[in-house]
This record gives sequence, structure tokens and C-alpha cells, in this order.
Amino acid sequence: MRALVVEDDAGLAEALVQALRSRGWQVRHAATAQEAVAHLDAAGATGATDSGDGRDAVDLVLLDMGLPDHDGLWVCQQVRARSSVPIVAVTARRTESAVVGALRAGVDDYVTKPYSTAVLLARMDAVLRRSRGRSAEAPAVDLGFEHDRTSREVRLHDGTLVALTAKESELLGALARTPGVPVTRAALMEEVWDTTWVGASRTLDVHVAALRAKLGADVRIETVRGVGYRLARPGDTP
Repeated sequence: MRALVVEDDAGLAEALVQALRSRGWQVRHAATAQEAVAHLDAAGATGATDSGDGRDAVDLVLLDMGLPDHDGLWVCQQVRARSSVPIVAVTARRTESAVVGALRAGVDDYVTKPYSTAVLLARMDAVLRRSRGRSAEAPAVDLGFEHDRTSREVRLHDGTLVALTAKESELLGALARTPGVPVTRAALMEEVWDTTWVGASRTLDVHVAALRAKLGADVRIETVRGVGYRLARPGDTP
């Protein structure tokens, strides 16, 4: 998946970009409103195709509402005039009028600073699911199974239903967000267990082993030495 982070604070932007990349996202950064709109124009901003000049289109925009050249509302208006790409506001503005104004301008969700990475990722997932439901141009990736995170059940291609625990379901969901892409141990620990304590990583290994046992050989969760784990797509070479 491909995100555009629009944030003028260099430190916050770098932390967010690195957090997303550790979870398999392809990320570009814009520090101003004009830069963001220029990138979206150049890339196509449809979330479904790549631009002719080789730069990736954008699947989702993370938008700070307070930018040095134009307000975030201006960015929303410019984007909505061009595209239906999902926008998540990530901002310190907490007033009711700020939230209402952003939603009316075309923002799909609103996250206030400070925020946890796990919450932001969950909001991004929810926005992308809604977006895919509205567009026939974004087909779901065939992973060899269907995962219902509400019921915490997995239906394998042979029809077998497998029940998961809450943490097993969260872990599978975190890996399935970017199939074929390694996700770091630290990123998985932070998202699923809300901790970065190295000593707790044994818990991750135990849950991966449990998932492998429950899902069988048709669903491959591969160990990426020195990094973490990845969920293999059907047809990926072991």
C-alpha cells in the first residue's frame, strides 16, 4: 500500500514515515500543501493505478491540518476536486468545529495528536475497507483464505472454518495488511500487544507458531531472519 504523509514538522514526519515503512507501506512525504497537491497531480492520486512517469499513485493521504502555506482544508478541497483517494486527518486540532469542518471538506477520518501507531493503523485500515467497498477498481488480494476479524474466524479455501483467539486474529490481520512484505518484530509487538519491550517478543513467536498450526501448510507465515515475519501470497516462492 502507498501513503502520502503531509506534515510540516520534520521530526513527526520522519517518525510516522519510518513507522509505516516498518509495516510494509510505501511512503512519500510532503511538507507543504502545495507540495502535496503537486505530488498527487503528478502521481494520478487515484489509488488504483501508477502514473505514467513511474511514480506510484497514492492509496491514502495522512494530512496535517496546520500547514505553513495553506490550511489542510484547502488541501482537502484540492484533492476532492481531483480524486476520491481516502484522507485521514492527523492533527492537534481537537475542537468540534475543526472536526466538523474537516469532515465536510472531504476527510474520511480524523485522528488527534498525540496518537498511538496501533490506533492510527486501525483507522487507516477501516478507511481503506470503506473505500474498497465504494470502488470496483480495488479488488481484494487473494490470500488463500478469508479472515473475519469480527468473529475471529478464518475460512480456508477448502471451506474449513478455523477459530482464532483475539491476539491471533490481530496478528494475522497485521500480517495480511501487506501480504508478501516482511513486517518487523517491533512493529508487530507494538500493534498487537501495544509494547516495544524486547523481552516480550517470545510471545510473538508463540502466537505465530499457534497460527501456523491452526491454518496449516496452505497459509504460509514465513520467518524473515533478522527482520520479523511475512504472510506469503499464493504463488510466492518459499
